[in-house]
Amino acid sequence: MKQIEEEPESRREWLLPLLQKYCEHLKREQEYKLWQSGNHAKVIYTTEFFYEKLNYIHQNPVQDMIVEKPEDYLFSSARNYAELSSVLDIILETPELKNYV
Repeated sequence: MKQIEEEPESRREWLLPLLQKYCEHLKREQEYKLWQSGNHAKVIYTTEFFYEKLNYIHQNPVQDMIVEKPEDYLFSSARNYAELSSVLDIILETPELKNYV
């Protein structure tokens, strides 16, 4: 928000009022709303479901055309799985995850 407000931003004229409008209905008082509301938490019961969600997360920067490959995104755990240097410390999961079904 600070960057949009302070630096030359061609979309500022329509973007700031739009982000203000998005928080009109909120109980908590805030000036702008940048992110979508809600989450859709799911319990992971199977290895297949885990890897489906992990792949989805890894593919997001690719789908948004930020990077060409998941492991190219600096803040992705895909780098850990590709055995590349990483900013994140994670615990790698293996296909031997325990199924709870």
